[in-house]
Amino acid sequence: MPEISEGARALALRCEARVNELARRMTRDSFARLPGYDRLPDEMKDVEIAATVRHGVRLFLRRALTPEAGERGAMRLFRERAAQRAEEGMPLHLLLRSHALGMYVLWQALREVARPGDEAALVELADLLLESQQGIVGAVAETYLDERSALETERRAQRRSLLRGLLDGTLPPALLAQAPFGIDGPCLVLAVGVDGAGVPAPVPAPAAGPGEGDVAARRRLRRVQTALDHCFGVEVPALLDIGTEPGRAIVPGAPEPPEDLAGRLSRAAGTTLRVAVVPAEGPGEVPEAARTAGEVLRVAAGCGLPPGLHRLDDVLLEYHLSRPGESGRRIAALLDPVADRPELLDTLRAHLAHGQDRRATATALGTHPNTVDNRLARIAERTGIDLATPRGTATALAALLLREAPEG
Repeated sequence: MPEISEGARALALRCEARVNELARRMTRDSFARLPGYDRLPDEMKDVEIAATVRHGVRLFLRRALTPEAGERGAMRLFRERAAQRAEEGMPLHLLLRSHALGMYVLWQALREVARPGDEAALVELADLLLESQQGIVGAVAETYLDERSALETERRAQRRSLLRGLLDGTLPPALLAQAPFGIDGPCLVLAVGVDGAGVPAPVPAPAAGPGEGDVAARRRLRRVQTALDHCFGVEVPALLDIGTEPGRAIVPGAPEPPEDLAGRLSRAAGTTLRVAVVPAEGPGEVPEAARTAGEVLRVAAGCGLPPGLHRLDDVLLEYHLSRPGESGRRIAALLDPVADRPELLDTLRAHLAHGQDRRATATALGTHPNTVDNRLARIAERTGIDLATPRGTATALAALLLREAPEG
C-alpha cells in the first residue's frame, strides 16, 4: 500500500466526525434512489445496512489515517452481510449498487470538507477509495454467489427428496401439501430409460477425462429436462439421475403426451430412449402409477417392442404374464437349466423379440440361422419348452420376463 501524505490524512480526519451523518445520508436518502430499496424492511435499512455503511466508512478512514494498522478481518462484516442478503433474497444488483453508491457518497463528503490547496490530497484519497472498492465489491459478490449456490443446492436436494418420497409413496401426507410440484389432481407418471438388452438403463454419462464426465452428464440431463418441459409446456418435476434406475417424472394435469415424446427426448439425450406413461388420478395414486410405469418400460423392452412411447395397453398380456408370485417363480425356474448358458438365453430373447423369425434373429445376433436353430433345439431339450407351439412361446416369454422382474 503506498504511503499516505499528511495532507491526505488531514483531509480524511475532517470526515471522521461525520461517520454517523454519512450513514444516515446513505441509508435514508442516497440509497432510496436505487430500484427496490424502498421495499426493504425499515429494520434492515436503519440497523443492518446503516451498520455496514459505518463499518465501510470507518474502514476507509482507518486505511487513510493509520495504514500500518493492517486490515485483518476487515472484510468479515461485508461477507456476513452479503451472505445474509443472499439468504433473504435481495437481488445482487441492488446489493452491489448500494456499495458503489456508498463509495460515491463518501467521495462527495471528501469533496465537501476539502479546502483550497487540497486538490492533490483529494486525488490521493480518490485512488485509495477506488482501490478499496474493488476489494470490497469482489468479496461481497463472491460471498453472495457462494451463498446463493449453496441455497440453490439445498433447495434442489429438498425438492428431489420430496419428489422421490412422492414417487416411492414414502412422503408423509402432511408434507404433500407443501410439495412445490403443483400436483393436486390428475397427472401423468413417466418412466424414462435408455434402450437396452431387456432392461432399460438410466441416461449414461459419456466417457471423458477426470471431472469432464460429470459436467457432460449434467449437461445431457439438463437437455433432457428442457426437452421434457417443452414437450408438455410446463415445468415437469423429474428425477433423471445417473444411477441404477431409469428416470421418473410427474406431469401435472395429465395432458396427452405427444406421440414423438420418446424421439424428442432421445435427440436431447443423444441416445435412444424408451418412455412409459401411466395416468394417476391424484397424488395418492402416484406411487402405484410409478411402479406400473417402470414395469411397462421393462416389459416393453423385454418383449421386443421397438423403442418409443409405451402405455400399459401396449403390453397388457406380457405385463400380466410377468407378474410375480408362487406360480411366477415356478415359471421362471423353467429356464434354470439354461441359466449357465447366456448365449442360449440371448438367443431365446432375440427369437421372441423378432417374432420367431430365424433369419431376423440370426441377423440381430450376428450369427448363422443354423446356429439359431441349434441353440433353440438345445433350449427345448434342456427345458422341455416347445417353442413350436403357442403355449410354449407364451411360457418362454413369461419365464424370461419373470426372471428379469425386480425382487418383490
